[in-house]
Amino acid sequence: MNDEDETAAVAAAVHEPAAPAPLGAGRTPTGHTAVDTLLERLGAADDLPADGHIAVYEDVHQGLREALTALDARPGPPAPPSSYDHRS
Repeated sequence: MNDEDETAAVAAAVHEPAAPAPLGAGRTPTGHTAVDTLLERLGAADDLPADGHIAVYEDVHQGLREALTALDARPGPPAPPSSYDHRS
């Protein structure tokens, strides 16, 4: 193999896409089942090529937005009774 062929082979190898590989990012459970399920879904991106990540990220993002919206929609505890008399 001459130098020109060797250079072309190295250049071709450099531009080959890498195989999907886990990032190794840890996911700490939150204690909220819906949120934890969504965070585990991020692990599905580990087995996809990079162009498939966006669908997983958008799905998880939408699910997290819905979980946050649900927190805002839940009624809170009743207001404490007033400590003063409203009569004049």
